[in-house]
Amino acid sequence: MSDTLTRGVRIVVQPRYVPDQSDPPNRSYLFAYHVTIRNEGTQTVKLVSRHWIITNGEGKVDEVKGPGVVGHQPSLKPGEQFQYTSGCPLNTPVGTMHGSFQMVFDNGETFDAQIDPFRLAVPRVLN
Repeated sequence: MSDTLTRGVRIVVQPRYVPDQSDPPNRSYLFAYHVTIRNEGTQTVKLVSRHWIITNGEGKVDEVKGPGVVGHQPSLKPGEQFQYTSGCPLNTPVGTMHGSFQMVFDNGETFDAQIDPFRLAVPRVLN
């Protein structure tokens, strides 16, 4: 799990392994992650884009950048939150993700809301 607060924007990520959509003999592991973005600040903020850094168990790094999240660019007033679930395929049973969401305040000021690293791991694969 990851729980990060940047300039009033809290991002909580809860990952889980999806065994019924994975195929370990063929090095295919699917992980889902549930994201909650909550505006704990005093200004309305909009999510503009995402930047994920995904590292597999062998140290191979992939980056994913793009507009919004799951087809949305949510605008959050103070106290509001937005939740979504997405997935990440890996070719190893263990990996990590971290990144940031580019946010913009109503006054046009932009900043990156950080997402601290979280582990993607098949249960019982790590001691």
